Amino acid sequence: MKNQLKMVNRLPKNLFLYFLVFVTATLSVQAQDTYLPMSLEKLEAAFSKYQEPALTHRRFKHAELQPLIQKHSGAFQIEKLGESIEGRSISSLKWGKGKTKVMLWSQMHGNESTATMSLFDLFNFLEGKEDGYDELRKLLKEKLSLKFIPMINPDGAEAFKRRNSLDIDLNRDAISQISPEAVILKAARDNFEPEFGFNLHDQQVYYNVVNTPKQATISLLAPAYNHETEINEVRGRAMKTIAGMNELLQQIIPEGVGKYDDAFEPRAFGDNIQKWGTSTILIESGGYPNDPEKQEIRKINFMIILNALHQIATEGYEKYTTEQYFAIPDNGLQLVDLKINEMLVTMNVKQYPIDLVIRRRESEANGSYFVSGAIDDLGDMQVYFGFEELDATGLEYTEGKVYPNAFENIQQISSEKALELLRQGFMAVKVKNGTPRQLHSLPIQVLKSTEKLSGGWTTSSAPNFFLSKNGALKYAVINGYLIDLENPKSQEFKNRVL
Repeated sequence: MKNQLKMVNRLPKNLFLYFLVFVTATLSVQAQDTYLPMSLEKLEAAFSKYQEPALTHRRFKHAELQPLIQKHSGAFQIEKLGESIEGRSISSLKWGKGKTKVMLWSQMHGNESTATMSLFDLFNFLEGKEDGYDELRKLLKEKLSLKFIPMINPDGAEAFKRRNSLDIDLNRDAISQISPEAVILKAARDNFEPEFGFNLHDQQVYYNVVNTPKQATISLLAPAYNHETEINEVRGRAMKTIAGMNELLQQIIPEGVGKYDDAFEPRAFGDNIQKWGTSTILIESGGYPNDPEKQEIRKINFMIILNALHQIATEGYEKYTTEQYFAIPDNGLQLVDLKINEMLVTMNVKQYPIDLVIRRRESEANGSYFVSGAIDDLGDMQVYFGFEELDATGLEYTEGKVYPNAFENIQQISSEKALELLRQGFMAVKVKNGTPRQLHSLPIQVLKSTEKLSGGWTTSSAPNFFLSKNGALKYAVINGYLIDLENPKSQEFKNRVL
């Protein structure tokens, strides 16, 4: 280097200026070839402009996607890959002419639809023009060939359930390939031979960043390709790309990112696609405050996928390390909807203070859904974190009653009336007309097919009870929802007639 500087110093002044121009231009070209993360603001603006307006909730069906797929027939190469068990088409969309192939597939589990929405937002973006993103599109188009399969399990999506019509978990059918949907996904990978793959899923909202109350809004994994969980070049690329994605995620959801356990699952698609030579990145969408339809998480998916494609197109992932990947905290499963601490229960005239944790799970009904609360565990629950927590020190478990006079129908009961009855100790009402499983949003149990209220404080009981102090009712727990009887807050109930 010293000799080179001496040579520069000996150059005539005009040649020296030419030399500076040459070096500056060279460095500029090199800078353009290195990975420069897109700004958070630019990614957010892209989502706002290109969000697909036809998808506003997470319960959509195969038929709703078909016109959205055909809308892109001009810019994308659309191919029918095959059909599901019930005869629904499974299609792919291809875009780009680059050397590096990337395949993205979503909704292998029918009720995991967050990333599917994001893919349609991304289709809109890739088809846009003259909006400040043209250089990015040109880069992606020239460097990458993208293959998208937005809905692998259309039969599961129809019923909004995890498994397919054979009740098989497609993510455990990569080897036997019993299901036609598994055959289609395997053939798509083999025919396309992608260098990178994105395996897009949803996870339970109860996942947290281990041993913290922080919800794991996004969880990531570079799946193992063998039982020894070794790292080869293929898996290492996936890890580095994830490290880059996490850098962006920490700006969006600080400390809200978890890493899945990488124990090898020999039947799973992610593990095997990694094994077959595709650098595979698992994205799992969890929960986010006040986002039941996952529209905010949809935006996050759009942003991190677009950012990751930029990384791959520029090989920007090479600036990251596998150590940065392993530094991402692990997932935990320690979140619950409601945690009640130190509730007093009486057994054989003696009182015992117990902690109790409740989770509410969704079930499909009448084109919508209801929730069923369940007591997951009780005793010492200090390792759990509640979305809602109550210090019940000095409060006693108290059973509820059924209001003796039946109402004509559910329309005769207002939320105010329900709260009035709760304050009197009535936890359930009966109706003469209506149907069991009819959905309602009342803060009280409604009985049609039975006259007995199910409730208790054990793990075999439904979470329906009162908390009282010196005989005065203070709180009600209805189907796992906590209601402050003195200062009830506004909340949405997803209950059904029993």
